[in-house]
Amino acid sequence: MKKPGNILIVDDNRGVLTAVQLLLKPHFEKIITLTSPVTLTSALREETPSVVLLDMNFASGINTGNEGLFWLQEIKRLHPSLPVVLFTAYGDIDLAVRGIKEGATDFIVKPWDNQKLVETLLNAALPADNRKNGQNAPPMTSSMYWGESSPMQQLRSLVEKVSVTDANILITGENGTGKEMLAREIHLLSPRRNKEMIAVDMGAITESLFESELFGHMKGSFTDAYADRPGKFETANHSTLFLDEIGNLPYHLQAKLLTVLQRRSIVRVGSNQPIPVNIRLICATNRNLSEMVQNNEFREDLLYRINTIHLEIPPLRERPEDILPLAERFIARFCKQYDKALLRLSDAACTKLKAHPWYGNIRELEHAIEKAVIICDGNELPAELFQLPKRAELSRSENNISTEAATLEEMERKMIQKALDTCNGNLSAVAAQLGITRQTLYNKMKKFGL
Repeated sequence: MKKPGNILIVDDNRGVLTAVQLLLKPHFEKIITLTSPVTLTSALREETPSVVLLDMNFASGINTGNEGLFWLQEIKRLHPSLPVVLFTAYGDIDLAVRGIKEGATDFIVKPWDNQKLVETLLNAALPADNRKNGQNAPPMTSSMYWGESSPMQQLRSLVEKVSVTDANILITGENGTGKEMLAREIHLLSPRRNKEMIAVDMGAITESLFESELFGHMKGSFTDAYADRPGKFETANHSTLFLDEIGNLPYHLQAKLLTVLQRRSIVRVGSNQPIPVNIRLICATNRNLSEMVQNNEFREDLLYRINTIHLEIPPLRERPEDILPLAERFIARFCKQYDKALLRLSDAACTKLKAHPWYGNIRELEHAIEKAVIICDGNELPAELFQLPKRAELSRSENNISTEAATLEEMERKMIQKALDTCNGNLSAVAAQLGITRQTLYNKMKKFGL
């Protein structure tokens, strides 16, 4: 197999240079090493490397990592298309993330994994069109809005530190706070970002298909199993697996998930052959898992396994300074989607939006903005377009279900909400009370945004 070309490595640690040089010798035609970036520009004039491996810190009295960013900018100024992979210690992760935003192709954390280092550099050395971005991988762009509030900035700082590790993460927060979006942001900042994140809605998987969906099955293992099929764990190998609504996983199935996480291997339905899997696990829930453990509804050992790092997304009402910027982002998106000129919020509308408690959080705000954009006839969104009921009004209407409800759907939503409140969110109890299956209940909850 033809080697991809030359690589230029810049690191002031001669031991690191020697180790990396020996590791990469079978994979590159020529390896150029520099112990100082001072001669970097002249080296780039003399050689034409396929990729540069650039350390973030050098022995020049500057140990903040900013020196690495400076030389990254110099490389991109002289050779805009030259791939640069940053070589960084754990403490420089924030700077490495900045480096990605400023044009670096990827980064490697010291101490490094040999296979990961080789794969990353070989991938970066390929022409841009041929780089392995993973099958159906999303573009490398972030849709996460962090805002300016102190709680979100603290969360952002923590996210940027833990994203580059393989630690299991549990994301908690109320409905509509953006837990899946945060999971995708973590994946985007991780070394696994070149493969697509696999998301699984645990509440939407029927109990009978749980093992098949997550672990896969063999041909003939059950009716309609016409071919071998990998499960979500296999599909997410060397990537991130996001298990949403983990709190809705029935207790008797939690042991099967725990076994896979402990063994780091799966066995397909109908097979006895274990298959190793290398995944980064992110889970999310709007439920209190510690309380569920006390009530014997969630396994304590599973909670410990998925909760290495806990990230709590604050509700929108606790960061009111983010309401209007988020609203403006949604206005821009929906105006484009519905082919309208860009609308603006009236002063009265701004006041109304800021005063609303947004118990449905970002999702409620998004739906309110979309509705207002659709029905607006002018070039401004007036306050009257936003019909925002208070929670007290919702409670009264839900406790007094009557024929005044405008549609059967509204009555159904109110009945489900009342049952959820009565049963303290226990979906099995709610389904039994309403006389429907758990799966039907979950589908209706998703439909009504409950």
